[in-house]
Amino acid sequence: MLKGPLPRREFLKAGGALVIGFSLRAPLSAQQRPVAPGPPDARQIDTWLAIHADNTATVYIGFAELGQGTSTALPQVAAEELDIDMAQVRTVGLDTHVTPNQGGTYSSASISRGGPQLRTAAAEARAALLDMAAKRLGVPAAQLSVAKGIVSGGGKSVTYGELVGGKLFNLAFTGNAKPKQPSEYKLVGTKHPRRDMPDKVAGRYTYVQHVRVPGMLHARIIRPRGQRAYGAGAKILAIDESTIKDIPSARIIRKGDFLGVVADTEWDAVRAARQLKVTWDTTPSLPGNAKLHEQMRAETTSDNVVANEGDAAAAYAQAAHKAEFAIRGPYQAHAPFAPNCALADVKADSALIICPTQDVYGTRRQLAALLGMPEPKIRVQYFESSGTYGHSCYDDVSQAAALLSREAGRPVRLQFMRWDEHGWDLYGPAHVGEVRVACDGQGMLSSYQYDGWNHNWSQVETTAQLTGTPIAEWPGFGAQGVSRQHCGAMYKLANKRLVYHKNIAAKYLRGAWLRSPLDLSFAFASEQAIDDLAHQRGEDPYEFRRRNIADERWLGVLEAAAKAANWQPRKAAANVAKANLVRGRGIGLGTHLQSWGGAVAEVEVNRATGKVRIVHLYGAIDAGQVVNPGNVEAQITGQMVQTASRMLLEEVKFNETAVTSLDWLSYPILRFEDVPEITPIVVQRINDKPNGAGEESMAAAAAAIANAFFDATGIRMREYPFTPARVLAALKG
Repeated sequence: MLKGPLPRREFLKAGGALVIGFSLRAPLSAQQRPVAPGPPDARQIDTWLAIHADNTATVYIGFAELGQGTSTALPQVAAEELDIDMAQVRTVGLDTHVTPNQGGTYSSASISRGGPQLRTAAAEARAALLDMAAKRLGVPAAQLSVAKGIVSGGGKSVTYGELVGGKLFNLAFTGNAKPKQPSEYKLVGTKHPRRDMPDKVAGRYTYVQHVRVPGMLHARIIRPRGQRAYGAGAKILAIDESTIKDIPSARIIRKGDFLGVVADTEWDAVRAARQLKVTWDTTPSLPGNAKLHEQMRAETTSDNVVANEGDAAAAYAQAAHKAEFAIRGPYQAHAPFAPNCALADVKADSALIICPTQDVYGTRRQLAALLGMPEPKIRVQYFESSGTYGHSCYDDVSQAAALLSREAGRPVRLQFMRWDEHGWDLYGPAHVGEVRVACDGQGMLSSYQYDGWNHNWSQVETTAQLTGTPIAEWPGFGAQGVSRQHCGAMYKLANKRLVYHKNIAAKYLRGAWLRSPLDLSFAFASEQAIDDLAHQRGEDPYEFRRRNIADERWLGVLEAAAKAANWQPRKAAANVAKANLVRGRGIGLGTHLQSWGGAVAEVEVNRATGKVRIVHLYGAIDAGQVVNPGNVEAQITGQMVQTASRMLLEEVKFNETAVTSLDWLSYPILRFEDVPEITPIVVQRINDKPNGAGEESMAAAAAAIANAFFDATGIRMREYPFTPARVLAALKG
């Protein structure tokens, strides 16, 4: 009998005993309808929901539960329209043979895109059910009422389950069914408890890392410890296969520069990956942290004038007050608590991939290209991993698992190691920002100019690149560069010029979207410049913003954050203390792409050590119609914690050869003891359309933290994170 915890090495030797067995059949609730390669027809009611004989319903959604509460909020929308209780509705996991294609789970779009689709489908289903009930009961549909899926009228009743339970609707959308008006809502707009939380808190939740399939092999990839430039990839010069001859079950799998091992047990796979001697090309390919921003700013770029309204340069030259600000933002990692994992069973004419993707259909498309297999032959099923906060290595691990399974001829479970996840992440790109803002003698903003330098995202996963797929950048601009939604949109401006200077992605680290892409850098620059104008005029920064605010949505979050923080007007940095420990507060506005965010920060700065402590963050979001305010409050809280971590600690380190941030020591994140007090504020607009709420207050919080630092010290920070060394240098400078 074991006494005490089982050491990790012994646990792995045992094959990982605490696992979840997984059947490869379709989910139970999906079996009543045909299971076939999707996506199913979005114009059919059966694609979106099913009514069961026990008077319950299954709703089929195309958005992943990533910890944001989608598996609770979207059923609320459906239950509202169907007039059933939340206890009567359930969902199934994402599956390209079962669930609809609603696009990927990103850009905070689960509710804004998914809600209207599901609302319309449920309204259509309810109308069809009422027609059936009218015929069954002999009562006109207009005289019927529904509660908990029981249709009543004329002294008679029938349940949804009795009307259609176990059968398909076989009905296309008519377009005639009208969803409820917000004034009729009973479920939408209420704080229904998250449905996934009890199992997560109790340790019963099945994450992808827990899944096992019969007859599988365990696998590890083998790469250099830390990536080189995106364009350089990783090049194998030599392999000494004799270095793992003492591990009989281990098998080396190589395709081009892609390298991995499979073995009967997980510990054998780990040992083989560690022991196999591989000589890699270590030719320098990166600028290193020291030269990163200088290279980005100096090199020839592809420029896109995003906005050019009025004459920003002339207005700036004539302005009464001017603020010019240049900032540097770092590469930052997704750094999920658990490294990514995937399972694959690839046969000659079919493939099953179990993975934590944000987009099952997008992942299927990429796998089809990698495997040379038609998309309908590939089935992708989603299981949640730990928080990913954007495009981490989930597609890379899926592709690697598929490739290893095909070559091994067996199902394969691939688990990334910590150095794989940290060192080969698709980081949020570094940024150089330069902003010039001006106002007239009455304190009205007259000119705004923003120039931003960074590179586009990497479109090709590392696995595909190492097997020979040419690298490519994500096309277009959008959230990859300077945009109208981020820069200056919160203020009334007649003269505005925005320019995105696109660097060459191949020369830098791999990049992709990280929660609130680039927004922290934009707000860090812009909102400090706005604050500086207020300071020059001797004005309170809240009042200065209020005078220049663009519309009622921005005013709403500004006022909500200020009210929650009990903001008292005064000039920033008016009473900077000479003590070692000083405190300040700041305010800021910001967004991602969809909604409106405001924040207030209270910080404490130790002049002797350079340590910054964020004491309290107030975050406000206007996301239009909020289906579940409790979910959004939790989202705001998570955003505040992550922003605090990214502003104070997070920075990917690398030299000219490779990334060196490979673990939690070299890439630290905020510890529990340093988490600030957080006050989340939801600005509910129940009559408006829903917008995103998963990242829209982070930029505002970053700005508020920077402005609070100035209020405490009288010094502006121009680079983040606010490490003690950087803070001490700024204070001395």
